[in-house]
Amino acid sequence: MTDPIPVLQRLVRYDTTNPPGAQRECVQYVADLLATEGIESHLVGVDDDRPNLVARVPGAGLAPPLLLQAHADVVPTAGQVWTHPPFCGDIIDGHVWGRGSVDMKGGLAMMLAALLRLRGRGESPAGDVILAVVADEEAGSHAGAHFLVHEHPSLLSDARYCIGEDGGAGLNLGGLRVHPIVVAEKRGGWLRATLRGPGGHASRRRPDTAVGKLARLLSNLDGYRLPTHITAGANRMLQELEKVLPSPLDGQIAALRSGEGADPGQLLAGLPADDAIYLDSVTRHTANPTIVRTSQKINMIPSEVTVDIDGRILPGEFTLGDFIGELRAVVGHEVEFDLLLEGERMPEPRFGPFYDLLARLVGELDPQAIPLPMITPASTDARLFAQLGMECYGWLPMRLPPGSRYHELLHAADERIPVDSIRFGADSLEQLLRRYR
Repeated sequence: MTDPIPVLQRLVRYDTTNPPGAQRECVQYVADLLATEGIESHLVGVDDDRPNLVARVPGAGLAPPLLLQAHADVVPTAGQVWTHPPFCGDIIDGHVWGRGSVDMKGGLAMMLAALLRLRGRGESPAGDVILAVVADEEAGSHAGAHFLVHEHPSLLSDARYCIGEDGGAGLNLGGLRVHPIVVAEKRGGWLRATLRGPGGHASRRRPDTAVGKLARLLSNLDGYRLPTHITAGANRMLQELEKVLPSPLDGQIAALRSGEGADPGQLLAGLPADDAIYLDSVTRHTANPTIVRTSQKINMIPSEVTVDIDGRILPGEFTLGDFIGELRAVVGHEVEFDLLLEGERMPEPRFGPFYDLLARLVGELDPQAIPLPMITPASTDARLFAQLGMECYGWLPMRLPPGSRYHELLHAADERIPVDSIRFGADSLEQLLRRYR
C-alpha cells in the first residue's frame, strides 16, 4: 500500500475516541498492513483494548536506529457540530475528512506509506526504523508512550533519533509557507487553586468571600502576563524569522528576541493575532483557568472555591517552583495550590546534522517554503521518548498554502487534511529514511 490516502481513510474510520481509547481493531489493521511486506509487529499494553504496536524494520547499517512514533487515539467529537460525519474518512473537495485526519492518523499514514514503499522495492532504510503506534496520547500517555518507555524500553533499544508530530503549523507573518521542525515543547504544570472565605446564607452580603477572591484571581490571570523568557529553541526560531521577514516585522521579531525596547505585549500587538498568540505562548510560562468548582446551591455563599489551572512550563531548566513563583507574583500568596500534574522535562534542543538534514529536505522538496525550528506550546509523546536519550523532532511536512491554519482544526469540528499534503509528507519521510545518518 504505497498511497497513504486509502490508509488514512481506513484509519479514520476506526473510532478510537479517548476515552475509552479502544484501538485494538485500528492497531490490528496496521499490524496486518505491515505483515503484507513481512514486517513483524509486537502488541503490548496495559489492557487488551488499548495495545501499543512496535515494529522494527532492519536497515542497511549506515545510520543508527530511528523511531517513528504516532498515536492512534483521538479526542471526542461529542457536542461538536460536523458538516460531514466525523468518522467518515471520505474525500471531499480534495480533503480527507474525519477526526484524527490531522491529529494524528494523517502522520501515521505518511509513516506507513514511506516504510512500505521501501520494503516493497526491496530497499532498506539507512538504519533500523522502529515504528511505534501508541495509545493514550490524548489522555496523559500513561497507557501508551509512558508504558513503552518504562515497561518495554528494549523494544526501542539503540534509537538515537525520533520523529513524531507536529507538521501543519503555519504563520501568517510575511505570507510565508512554513514547514515547522519542532525542536522543543512546553510541559504541563497543572494546578488546583483553592480560595476560602466566610460562607453563609446568600440573602446577606458578606465581605472577602471565596467568590470575591475568585473574581480577583480570574481578573489577574486575564490581565497580566508572566515574564518573558527567550529559551534556546525560541532564540533560534526568532533568529531564522528575522532573516526572512520584511520590514518592519523583522525589527519587531529582533526586539522580541533581544528583550530590549518596548514591552513584549506591545511588540506582539502589531503582529497578526494568531501569530501573536503563538509567539506569546512560547516565550513565557502560561496559566489558563479552565474549571471552577463550588457549591451547587444558589442560596448559599460558598466557603470554598477551587479553580483548575492549565499551566504550561517552558522547555529547558525551568522548574515547577519557578513557574509557581511567577504565578504567585500575579495572584498573591493567599491562594493555596495543589499539584495535579507535572509533565516530563524536555532537554535543550539539538541542532546537529540530523536537524540540518530535516531543514535541507524541506528546501529540496518545497523550494518556496521556509524550514523553521519551532516550539509547541502543548505536549506530545516526544517528552517521554526523550527520556531514553533520543533526539526528538516534530517533523511531518505538509505542503500547505501560505498562512494555512490547520492547527486550528486540531480537536475541532470538521477536522480535515488536504490529500496533496499527506502525499507530500509520505514522499518527505521516504527521503528521510533513505538519507539520514
